[in-house]
Amino acid sequence: MTAMTVQAQEPRISAEEFLSHDYPIGSELIDGVVHVNDASFRHNKLCKRIDWAITLWAESPDGHGESGQGGNWVLARGHVYKPDVWWVAHPPDGTRHDGPPDLAVEVRSPKTWLLDIGRKRDEYRRSGVGELWLVDTPASTVLVYRAGEDLDDATEVGPGETLTSPLLPGFALPIDELFA
Repeated sequence: MTAMTVQAQEPRISAEEFLSHDYPIGSELIDGVVHVNDASFRHNKLCKRIDWAITLWAESPDGHGESGQGGNWVLARGHVYKPDVWWVAHPPDGTRHDGPPDLAVEVRSPKTWLLDIGRKRDEYRRSGVGELWLVDTPASTVLVYRAGEDLDDATEVGPGETLTSPLLPGFALPIDELFA
């Protein structure tokens, strides 16, 4: 008789099931599976800097909309994301938003980076996000994906350069300041 290895499958749940439970802060639903991330202090500092830069722009004469962190962005049946930072032209109400923010920012964490650059990136794009920034902390770079561009064509913004966006006219965040 031959031995068989059976791997246990994690139970898959819907967005509605996820939203009806109290999961720890930082929990997201990806492909119907709950993922919990306990972010580092550096991760939180970078999120704060990005959110602050976008907030200052939004409150400037050139800016508009609203930025924030977290939330419940329901992208599909088994996908509830909590971007590290988000921006929308028209602020959402309540505790749930169906669809993606106009801009989503994910900052690299050891537990979630492979999901961020893979499955989550693909789902953000499929759901119609206008722009996605993937902040690679070890490399001190930001990968920028824009709607309408090829999925493999990310613009990499690195040291000595400035992060800008057509969604945020007049916004400028020097990469050296972000990672200082």
